[in-house]
Amino acid sequence: MPHNLKGVSAAVCSNLLFILLFLHSGWMKPMSGTDVFAWRMVAMLAGLLVLVTVTRSWGKTAGFVRGVGCDWKRWFLILLPTPIIASQLWLFMWAPVNGEGVGVAMGYFLFPLMMVLAGGVLFGEKLTPLQKAAVGAACAGVAAELWHTGAFSWATVWVFGTYPAYYLMRRRLKVPALTGLLIDLLLITPFALLYIFTASDSLAMIAAQPSLVGFIVLLGAGSALAMQFNLYAGGTLPVVLFGMLSYLEPALLFVVSVLVLGEQVSTVSLACYSLIWLGLGLMLLDGLRAIGVQRLARGRALQQG
Repeated sequence: MPHNLKGVSAAVCSNLLFILLFLHSGWMKPMSGTDVFAWRMVAMLAGLLVLVTVTRSWGKTAGFVRGVGCDWKRWFLILLPTPIIASQLWLFMWAPVNGEGVGVAMGYFLFPLMMVLAGGVLFGEKLTPLQKAAVGAACAGVAAELWHTGAFSWATVWVFGTYPAYYLMRRRLKVPALTGLLIDLLLITPFALLYIFTASDSLAMIAAQPSLVGFIVLLGAGSALAMQFNLYAGGTLPVVLFGMLSYLEPALLFVVSVLVLGEQVSTVSLACYSLIWLGLGLMLLDGLRAIGVQRLARGRALQQG
């Protein structure tokens, strides 16, 4: 199988696994979304420890920790965004059973556009005309929805408003993705266990319905596999192509929220959302243009060589 095809397959598998994880909260009733989140953190940490062992990544993780050493200021900055990822992981499991699946999906649609905007504002990256048009269309979509409803889903705002801060901070500090997630889970899981043993009835639910244990195992295995596929795709595919494939997840989340979870979306809201989707379409066009430019430059270099 060609190298890029393997990467594309891995990216698609990763997105499909994330959709299955999104649906777990509905499958694990009578547990609440928060209960499922807490159990996912425990299972995800176990799955990630297995993943790090199988992929022999302990050396890289240990090397990163040694590199930071006793630089407490850097450790503070590394750990500062952990509450953001904790809140995002909670929202991902809470939203499907509380009518906010579409809101989360729209947040993920806006996330790459916010990353482009942040890159231009914070890092001085020059935006292409298509990227400027994409951000403009998305802003128009948000403004239209605000005009129509007088509000915007808090879940949407939380996803696109805080997730970029997490990624940008970790990128600035050059924290490897797998190592960063492992550090996050080591901090989050004790709180998840505290919640399970002191504030949740989920242990009694498991005793009454042992099949829930199977879903908890699947949460851990699915999370670890999705992460592995995502890391493989990210390390294999060109950055532009990998970024374009990341738009598949919010599209699937939106479809699943409407068709499977039965969430209602008004015709006017769909029209407002279409402006956001137009922005993503322009981003895809810009990505295709960038791929074409890269191939053309590569072809010229080969001819000159």
